[in-house]
Amino acid sequence: MDIKRLAAASLCGALAAVVVGCSAPALPGRAKAPYRYQMDYGESVILRGGRAVAPRHAPPAVHRLVAAGNRIQGRPYKYGGGHARVEDTGYDCSGTVSYALIHAGLLGSPMPSSGFKRYGSRGAGDWITVYAKDGHTFLTVGGLRLDTGYRGDGRGPTWTTKGRPTRGYLMRHPQGL
Repeated sequence: MDIKRLAAASLCGALAAVVVGCSAPALPGRAKAPYRYQMDYGESVILRGGRAVAPRHAPPAVHRLVAAGNRIQGRPYKYGGGHARVEDTGYDCSGTVSYALIHAGLLGSPMPSSGFKRYGSRGAGDWITVYAKDGHTFLTVGGLRLDTGYRGDGRGPTWTTKGRPTRGYLMRHPQGL
């Protein structure tokens, strides 16, 4: 390729990057891409034998949240579960997130999924991120997702590395985490 064509190709590539980069501005706290688990050795919460394990150096609240999630994992999905009483026989999505955050010392009482749209601070956290919209909420801790299902499978609280779409969710996190 001669110099003129190379320069023209570079200019076109640069212009394309500018045009693509100038698309609709991202709103703070809005989830931009699907959730995908990405293990970062020594930094991620991992699954071992079906239970979540936090790295040793993780903050105490992360260890408490992981222990809480492990306690309720596998309980049945129960609409309204975890709201009238925190210790329940089953949990819905917001009951699951509430339970984990309450036992981590990061929430005072259960709240519905829409309430999590105003929880904590905007955006993804360094350790904990709550994804919230009207009708559903879930959280990630150290990259691992605690959720009650996807596509209506309603299986109850479960740790998973499986991806899921996040379009329409707001990302929130506890202050400092």
